[in-house]
Amino acid sequence: MDRTTPHLAPAAAPNAHYGGLAQDLHRLTERRKALRWLAVGTSVPFSLWGCGGGSSDATTATDTTTDTGTGTGTGTGTGSGSGTGTGTGTGTGTGTDTGTTTCSTIPSETAGPYPGDGTNSSGGTVANALLLSGIVRSDIRSSLTTSTTAAGVPLTIRLKLVNASANCASLAGYAVYLWHCDRDGNYSMYSTGITNENYLRGVQVADANGEVSFTTIFPGCYDGRYPHVHFEVYRSLSVATSGNNDVKTSQLTFTPAAMAEVYATTAYATSRTNYARTSLASDNVFSDDSGALQIADTSGTVNGGYTAVLQVGVAA
Repeated sequence: MDRTTPHLAPAAAPNAHYGGLAQDLHRLTERRKALRWLAVGTSVPFSLWGCGGGSSDATTATDTTTDTGTGTGTGTGTGSGSGTGTGTGTGTGTGTDTGTTTCSTIPSETAGPYPGDGTNSSGGTVANALLLSGIVRSDIRSSLTTSTTAAGVPLTIRLKLVNASANCASLAGYAVYLWHCDRDGNYSMYSTGITNENYLRGVQVADANGEVSFTTIFPGCYDGRYPHVHFEVYRSLSVATSGNNDVKTSQLTFTPAAMAEVYATTAYATSRTNYARTSLASDNVFSDDSGALQIADTSGTVNGGYTAVLQVGVAA
């Protein structure tokens, strides 16, 4: 809107020549014209003239600006005028995390000579604990076909299976077959005197978090090998019937402090002697990388038992 004021004749300077009555009449006529123009101008909204306070004019400019976030907005008022105003608001938004999670694939290792997974024999008979009734179990300390229970310091082994090819997603539904020697370094189903036993062997299916848990005993250490536990990973329980169907075979070990504590006990005297003659650097399985991805986080005490936790990355 044009806000220019009406043009009025400028006042005469102090030294201007006085024109007499004719000049006075002319000025009076011009002033009346100006007053008539102002009378017409009262229809313009009062507020647009820069005056504060209210207005006697019925037309009022209203700011209808709506802002998202904090800022200044310009709105169009209702009525015949327009106005400018500022608005303050609160905005909300959603974001997408584009980061990725990475994890390493655990090394593949030998199943050794005592797997009991149907890939070799013992005493001329195929040894396959995977076909035994009751092999799917968490507590693996007892034999399934006899009343024998392996003695030793209590140990819980917890494995978390993750997909190293898909941002470490949990491998729910995968199956794990786990086995190890007893406190004297002997394997059920194979070692002399215990070929009829099948303790310290069992299968578990990963839960929604990809986790499995086994209740067992702390394994011993036999001559020539660093202390270890064997395990095989299968895509499902239905295919966990032979070691030929596995997607990963590997081994785990424990922290040196935990092994030193356990092998210091009288019950593990034989293991203590063997352990003193071996190391990660000399072991034929762990020596290539010092077991970097295979040393389970081990905590606990001899009297209260130990817990070993390890993440197992599989390129699924």
